[in-house]
Amino acid sequence: PKECPQPMKEEYLLTSTLEYTNEPYAIAKIAGIKMCESYNIQYGTNFISVMPTNLYGPNDNFNLETSHVLPALIRKIHLGKCLEENNWDAIRADFNKRPIEGIDGKSGEEEIFGKLKKHGVTRRQSLVTVEIWGSGKPMREFLWSEEMADACVFLMENVNSNAVILNGAKRTPKGSAKLNEGSPTAEIRNTHINIGTGKEISIFDLAHLVKQIIGFNGALKFNTSKPDGAMRKLTDPSKLNDLGWKHKIEIEFGITKIYHWYKNN
Repeated sequence: PKECPQPMKEEYLLTSTLEYTNEPYAIAKIAGIKMCESYNIQYGTNFISVMPTNLYGPNDNFNLETSHVLPALIRKIHLGKCLEENNWDAIRADFNKRPIEGIDGKSGEEEIFGKLKKHGVTRRQSLVTVEIWGSGKPMREFLWSEEMADACVFLMENVNSNAVILNGAKRTPKGSAKLNEGSPTAEIRNTHINIGTGKEISIFDLAHLVKQIIGFNGALKFNTSKPDGAMRKLTDPSKLNDLGWKHKIEIEFGITKIYHWYKNN
């Protein structure tokens, strides 16, 4: 929901209006959850739907036109560091691996400077500045992608849909909800399971953490004329934690790992 209590429990889904700009995407995902939920109830299938938080990790999308916040920060700040060191070999290598709108490492300096400027990486005299959209105040949660896979395997090996159906059932006044030949005696909804860390970090702190890990000495400029988006999107993973799974990779170590991957791939 657009106005959702934080952290977000599974039962909060569809309790109010969806966030407008995300509505088509959300409806498509919710339709899949509901299809699995209905098949489980009616036919006794064993589908388990999960709802992950923001993911990052190997093979992430570092295209500055389409990437999400963390890979975009990593690439822009990496390029900022290369620029402040005047390391054109590294800049050209980066553009060769991941061209930006047709401009690769073989292009002229002015063309490369133009793409860097378009995406907020500029140099004035000796000071390199990386621009970031928004105020930096929004809070976001991040999960290492391979831990998302690990959580899914854990659920497949240890949880059956019947357990999450009963967990997601609205209790009747005279006792617990039960399944009777595929038909519930109570309303059943939101049987999906959140996968996340339950921890959040502001975009401001995230950007400075990336800056520190990469070793960039320039300036970060937050452009408050650009939109912030939702202020918080924190999942409540307590249901998954109670089942026996918890994340292990914290954001600092994860950024170090993904930056090492980025430079070598």
